[in-house]
Amino acid sequence: MTGARVRQLIAESGLTQAVFASKVGLEESKMSKSLSGVRRFTSLDLARIADLCGVSVDWLLGANPMTPSVAARTSTAPLTASDAAIREAERLAQMRADLAFLGYRQDVPKFRRARTFLLSVDQGRDLAVHATEHAAARKVTLWQSRDLAEAVEAAFGVDVRVHRLPDGFDGLSWVDEESSLIVVGTSEFPARQRFTIAHELGHLLAGDDQGLHVDANIQDAVHKRKPSEMRANAFAAELLLPGDILKEEAAHTTWSREAFARLACRLWVSPSTLAWRLFNLELIDRSLCDSFKAMTAGDAAGLAGSFESFGEWLQHASTPRIPSLLVRATAQAYADGKATLRPFANLIGLDTDTLRQAISDTREDSPLAL
Repeated sequence: MTGARVRQLIAESGLTQAVFASKVGLEESKMSKSLSGVRRFTSLDLARIADLCGVSVDWLLGANPMTPSVAARTSTAPLTASDAAIREAERLAQMRADLAFLGYRQDVPKFRRARTFLLSVDQGRDLAVHATEHAAARKVTLWQSRDLAEAVEAAFGVDVRVHRLPDGFDGLSWVDEESSLIVVGTSEFPARQRFTIAHELGHLLAGDDQGLHVDANIQDAVHKRKPSEMRANAFAAELLLPGDILKEEAAHTTWSREAFARLACRLWVSPSTLAWRLFNLELIDRSLCDSFKAMTAGDAAGLAGSFESFGEWLQHASTPRIPSLLVRATAQAYADGKATLRPFANLIGLDTDTLRQAISDTREDSPLAL
């Protein structure tokens, strides 16, 4: 299969076999042996061929496109936020597949599934408790983390991409044999973005889908009534606002708008989410809930005296983020001589010449040089 696909690429390139071999750094005799099956293409050979021809290593090995139904969508139609997010997920999943072939597999620990005899909401809470314990064993405290994307990567090995998308979009999760990832949109509402990351993590840990799970709007009334969505929402609520932590806080708090605002800012959640969570845990009455949930994020930041940190959080949520674990794996594959520079450059958004120059910079012009 691989030999046939390389022959196809040679024919489509319009180059002779000798010139094609030269461009991918192979002697013509080695190319001939590889095409005839006498010699196997090395992982670096395949990476270079994929680089030259704009295909994936996975495709060279005989794989079909990962999601043909998405690829078949018309390119003349306006690109929706969901389409753009799905395409980005496909791109990152394909990179993971290629890295796995090269020997750099994503390290996602096995996780115990929710107990199916429980109701969906209770399943979500149970799953969140175990997720919190799992993260704590890796010295990650999820509910205290402003940068939840980084915390999720550290605790679970899941790639988290924050992507600038057209229109509004909440998030999606993707899982297959070689990749586990979350894609969320940049946002002017950092608390909602943070909740979405937790929600999508809930889908991944619950094993809701093999492949793609899209949550274009997690607040949609019909969408929220699905059992898997109820479970993911309950998971996110418990993960970000653990019941035990809130009960301990409530035991030492005299509720006022200022006290509530300080707690919302310290826990990196919206006033509305916190108010409902406290009410559902019977830690405040309905009157206080109605009063507190009417508070805006800006109101809370002002009352808590934390406008500066709120501004930093807002800027952070509005900034695209590349999965750091994927960056490390791609860079390592290049450093080990198993991949070309192009996948690394494409991932971080640089052209290969600029990246090569940055890598080879000897810093002779350093202002600290004497």
